[in-house]
Amino acid sequence: MMISTRGRYALRVLVDLAEHAGPGNITLREVAERQDISEKYLESIVKELVRAGILTAERGKGGGYRLGKEPEDIGVYEVLVLMEGTLAPVFCLEEGGKTCPRMADCRTLPLWQGLEQTIRSYLSGFTIRDLMNNRPDGLDFVI
Repeated sequence: MMISTRGRYALRVLVDLAEHAGPGNITLREVAERQDISEKYLESIVKELVRAGILTAERGKGGGYRLGKEPEDIGVYEVLVLMEGTLAPVFCLEEGGKTCPRMADCRTLPLWQGLEQTIRSYLSGFTIRDLMNNRPDGLDFVI
């Protein structure tokens, strides 16, 4: 399993918006510049985040984006599943996926089920707030 740029960038956008939250909205251009990501590419990502209620958007003067929930209420697993579609390690474990005719006799199924549960459990333990608080050494200072 490999997380795509869509999943990784979605997390970066959310952390950026959370860290720069204030009384107004934040433009996508500002986020794109800070994160060094194409604004055009971010448009498709934020569209999905808005549709899911994770972000809110306003058009016009003073428009832009802001979190639709508190950072501690936005789960990393939730965001990645939204952006990736599935995090299942094998197709037979995808939600709504095709059932494998060998599932009843599959010797490797418990391995894949355990991996899926480990991934879900691990990622479900993190929120956007946690990522905000996870600064690389040397960048955590007070002025």
